Amino acid sequence: MDSAAFNLSAQAGIGMTSQRTRTRMVERLREQGVKDPRVLHAMGVIPRHVFVEPALANRAYDDTALPLGFAQTISQPYVVARMIEILLQGRDGLGKTLEIGAGCGYQAAVLSILTKQVFSVERIAPLLSRARDNLRQLKLTRIRLKHADGNLGLPEAAPFDTVILAASSKTVSQTLLAQLAPGGRLVMPLVTSASGAEQVIFLIERTESGWIETRFDAVRFVPLLAGVE
Repeated sequence: MDSAAFNLSAQAGIGMTSQRTRTRMVERLREQGVKDPRVLHAMGVIPRHVFVEPALANRAYDDTALPLGFAQTISQPYVVARMIEILLQGRDGLGKTLEIGAGCGYQAAVLSILTKQVFSVERIAPLLSRARDNLRQLKLTRIRLKHADGNLGLPEAAPFDTVILAASSKTVSQTLLAQLAPGGRLVMPLVTSASGAEQVIFLIERTESGWIETRFDAVRFVPLLAGVE
């Protein structure tokens, strides 16, 4: 994406929200094992402090999840970068992407640097409104947001080349898998214990011969809930 296509200069930040602080975050991601230069570039371009609560702006580039209200969080930078890197590995690009759980819009913004089409659904209306406002500040135009139940995906815009879930589930949704294009990939936090305390990143790929599942890092996400608010 041409950086001239959206408004970065007005959101450059100062002090703990400066470009220098963002650059340090990217260097830390590299040290943690994120290698894809495309992902590192996207993480460095998007100003995370725009998406967090003003009172938490000085922590925007810490490698930690931060509260958004409504029992939701903005994911830690490493997890955002890692899940997108998993989707991208061995491929030229993400293609048409569906995000389940828009939250404050941060991950959708990062995704928009890496593909021309991002569709994102969010079940909590006030959060969706906040995401719209945040994305509008940056003049990002490649993202389509919808107030909807993420469990249902977005059938009217399917099929998708990539699907990414920003909430954990105890099962892999057959509804979402059905919305994957041939050769498509879905990445999600999958609950692997009865208590729900253990979650890992799972990649599910749709191939000509069937589904391939690959297990990655341990993570911690809020649960994927049904319905809308």
